[in-house]
Amino acid sequence: MNAAELLGESGPFARSLPGFAPRIQQQTMAAAVEQAIAERSRLVVEAGTGTGKTYAYLVPALASGRRVVVSTGTKNLQDQLFFRDLPKVRDALGLPVRVSLLKGRSNYLCIYRMRKAVIDPRSRVRRDKLTYIDDWAIRTDSGEISELPPTIADDQLLPLVTSTADNCLGGKCPDFAECHVVKARRAAQAADLVVVNHHLLFADFRLKEEGFGVLPGADAIVIDEAHQLPELATQFFGERVSTRQLSDLSRDIAVEIQVFRDMPRLNEALDQLALATIELERPFSELGGRLSLDDFSTRAGAASAVGAVRTALDECRDCLQAVADRSTGLTHCAGRATTMANTLDKVAGNAALGLVRWAEAVGRGGALHAAPIEPIEGFKRFMATYPGAWIFTSATIAANQDFSHFTATLGLDDAETLRLDGPFDYAEQARLYLPPGLPDPNDPDYPDRVAEALVPLIEASGGGAFVLCTSYRAMDRIAERLRASLAFPLLVQGEEGKAALIDRFAKAGNAVLVATASFWEGVDVKGAALRLVAIDKLPFGQQGDPVFEARIKLIRERGGNPFNELQLPRAITSLRQGVGRLIRDPSDRGLIVLCDPRIRGKSYGKRVLASLPPMPVLTDRAKVCDWLREELAA
Repeated sequence: MNAAELLGESGPFARSLPGFAPRIQQQTMAAAVEQAIAERSRLVVEAGTGTGKTYAYLVPALASGRRVVVSTGTKNLQDQLFFRDLPKVRDALGLPVRVSLLKGRSNYLCIYRMRKAVIDPRSRVRRDKLTYIDDWAIRTDSGEISELPPTIADDQLLPLVTSTADNCLGGKCPDFAECHVVKARRAAQAADLVVVNHHLLFADFRLKEEGFGVLPGADAIVIDEAHQLPELATQFFGERVSTRQLSDLSRDIAVEIQVFRDMPRLNEALDQLALATIELERPFSELGGRLSLDDFSTRAGAASAVGAVRTALDECRDCLQAVADRSTGLTHCAGRATTMANTLDKVAGNAALGLVRWAEAVGRGGALHAAPIEPIEGFKRFMATYPGAWIFTSATIAANQDFSHFTATLGLDDAETLRLDGPFDYAEQARLYLPPGLPDPNDPDYPDRVAEALVPLIEASGGGAFVLCTSYRAMDRIAERLRASLAFPLLVQGEEGKAALIDRFAKAGNAVLVATASFWEGVDVKGAALRLVAIDKLPFGQQGDPVFEARIKLIRERGGNPFNELQLPRAITSLRQGVGRLIRDPSDRGLIVLCDPRIRGKSYGKRVLASLPPMPVLTDRAKVCDWLREELAA
């Protein structure tokens, strides 16, 4: 049987496929994936939510007899694919296929670093947590941090008991033979199908360029949630230095030299690096998104802090090289100090043609970046490193059935494209409301007016609402107004972790969640708990974002139209992600509210509406509220 026949009415999946999956579309996608694997070609597939695209690429991948790497957007999706979907497909096919799950090294216990942390008297982590991990280390087979209770595996502890690409000692580690990362990588090398995530796939590419690499040679790479690639590619093909990396280096040097009493110069250099890192953290406070490196350098203390860090890295490197022969850890720290100093020169030194440089707040500090304005050349090298078939799939790649924005960004001009609509009947299950009378989105009072327009709608729906915002400022203003006007539980991004907020929202049944970009995708709330999705305005990208502005400038220099080539396609793709939060199941029903008045007042509004699933459009608030009450009563 070919892949389409395996997914047909008489195939082994006849009873195991989701009941709402449109079998003919699934078969169409499976046949296209099968052909791409056989011909070692490139395929881009947009398959709407509910199409069953996971089965549609897993069946031909497993049945092909080839070695396949499947990459997903997040670690949660990795686990879902590996532990839920993959076993079903493998069992139904009855094939002895070896499969493996591989995550980044920070997901595995580092025995060497754990032992160092246990004996470090300066560790601020509670000793009972380290004792718990020390005991768990004897029992665990995989060493996966996800096995630990959340109360143990907190943000303060994890950096002490896991490794990074910077601080891993590799084959020189005294615990190399028992290393959980090495064991997971060996299992991946022996597997027929490996499940990874996008960050790991890009990281492996960088290692392969240096002559290493952990993933096996693959006949096919399947990229799920492929719409994330353009942004990720920009980050991974560039350079980065963060205050977290600097702090980690300082801590690791301190751990390595605690048994030595004759290194006063190194201790002094280490103190200088720690103080310089703290000074560099200050300009990142209240940064709020990305800022061009030139603008960041004008912030109080920024330029001098970067210079102080650079000087301290040189001093640490010189001191470490003088004593490097006294331990493997000191040798490795010397190499890290050298690499970090060189990277800082690339990022904060003289600007290079074709690069965009920016600063971005992360945690209590931040990071300095330099990356290509366009990721095309880097992505071509990426694909050349893994010769074979490439399959890209997502529920939202095209803009108005046009794939060119995605394919042109990544240099996929020769790729075949396929678009498959999802099975949901939006005309029956949903309504679209365009609130009249709202001011221009640039009006200072716009967030307050949006909140006013949403209050009666949320009251009519009895809660159960997502309010998706395009900026933190809008999120805070809208949340403040809604909190003062509504009696329903109000949840705001940042008050708790993403997973905890979604869990609370789903269990409450009448909650209102106000959030920004990270909740526009990867959120799956089925059933009556979510019956209203409101979007404050079209996601055209943040004004002043240095990466976005650099791309706009480059398109203008080429004589192109940035709005049509970049801004509008990107906004439509993001909007479709947000709208897609509402209908996740054939029984779901609800209202989508697009507040942005430009949808009706600008010529491009028709293109925006045409990109959405066809559904009745309402403009009368009273009728909308009546419809919501009827839905709630039903």
